[in-house]
Amino acid sequence: MPTSHSADPGAGAEAPPPRLLSRWEIGAPADAKAVEPGSGRCWRVDAAGGAYFLREYAEPDRRRMRFQHAVTTALDEAGLPVLAPVPARGGRTLVTAAGRGYVLYPWVGGRGRGGLELTFGQCEALGELLGRLHAALDGLTPPVQQSLLVPTPRAADAVAAVDAMLRDVPGDGGTDFDALTARRLRERRELLAEFAGHQPPEIEVTTVGHLHGSFDSAHLRYGGSGNVTAVLGWDGLTTGPVAGEVVRAAARLFACGDERGLDLDRVQAFVRGHRSAFPLDAGQIQSAVHREWWGRLCDVAALRHRYLGEDGAGGRGSAAMVAWWSAQLDRTLDAFAAPYTGAYADTPGDSPAFG
Repeated sequence: MPTSHSADPGAGAEAPPPRLLSRWEIGAPADAKAVEPGSGRCWRVDAAGGAYFLREYAEPDRRRMRFQHAVTTALDEAGLPVLAPVPARGGRTLVTAAGRGYVLYPWVGGRGRGGLELTFGQCEALGELLGRLHAALDGLTPPVQQSLLVPTPRAADAVAAVDAMLRDVPGDGGTDFDALTARRLRERRELLAEFAGHQPPEIEVTTVGHLHGSFDSAHLRYGGSGNVTAVLGWDGLTTGPVAGEVVRAAARLFACGDERGLDLDRVQAFVRGHRSAFPLDAGQIQSAVHREWWGRLCDVAALRHRYLGEDGAGGRGSAAMVAWWSAQLDRTLDAFAAPYTGAYADTPGDSPAFG
C-alpha cells in the first residue's frame, strides 16, 4: 500500500513495463509519472477511467498480499476510508510481469497533517476511526492466538549493547560530537540501571487481533474539512495486542519531538475516541503504556544510528522522549488510562482546541 501520493516526476526514470497497464480496465492511459512512495518504484497513472497509483514489488509475497488485499477490500466495502486494490481483467489484484509484482490503487487526494495540528475534537475522531478499524478487523479476520505475543526485551541486553558502543567512542582527543555521543550513551545506561526493576511481565492476558501496524501521520490523508480521506500503509498489517497499537499510535501522533515529550491532552482525546468504538479497559491500556515505554528504553538502535552512523535507526523515537517518558512514567500511565476512569470529564476542558 502506498505511503505517500506526492508527485515527484524526477523520482525513478523508468516507465512501467510496456502493455502492463492494459491488464486493467481503466481506459487508455495518457500518462504515467513516477512518484516517491518511500520505498519501491511507483507511478501516478492518468487514464480515461481516472487517476491511479501503481506500485511495483520486486519480490512480492503472494500469500501475504492476497490476505492484505482481501482485508483492505472488505474494509473499503464496509465504508471505511481504506483504498481497495483495483482488480485486473482476470480478477487478480496482484499482477506479475518480468518476475515483479504490480498493484493498482485509486489515486487519493488530500494532504498530510501532523498530530499536533489536530484539534481535540479531531484527535477524538481519529481515535474513533482507529477503533472502527479494529472492530472491523476483528470481524473480518481469523482469531489471533495469545501465544503470538512478542517477548519482553531485557535491560541487561540493552546495557551490554550500550557498553559495546561506548567502547567504540573516542575518549580524550575526540571531537565535540564524540563527547556528545558518549554523554547520550551514558545517560541511557543510567536510565537502564535505574529502571531495571520495572520490566513488564512476559505475557499478560489482553485483547489481541489483526492491526494496521503503522497508524501514524505518514499514513493518513485529510480532506479540506479535516476528515480523514484515506488510511494508507497496509503493508504493515500484523497481529498483536490492540491496546499496544492504540498506545503506539498515540505516542507517534502526539510526540512533541523534544524535551516536552507527549501532548497528553491530545493523547487522552484520542484514547477516548478509540474507547467509543472498540472499548478495552484501563488495565490493558496501562499495560500497553508500560510495554511501549520499556521497549523505547531498551531500544538502542536509534542511538547507534544517530551517533555511530550505523544502520538500524529503529522506530522508537528520540533519546529526549525516552528521558521524558522515564521521568513521567506514572503520569503517562494515568493519563493514557484516564478516558476509562469515572473521573475523566466529557471533554478535556474549555480549550478552543476542542472543536
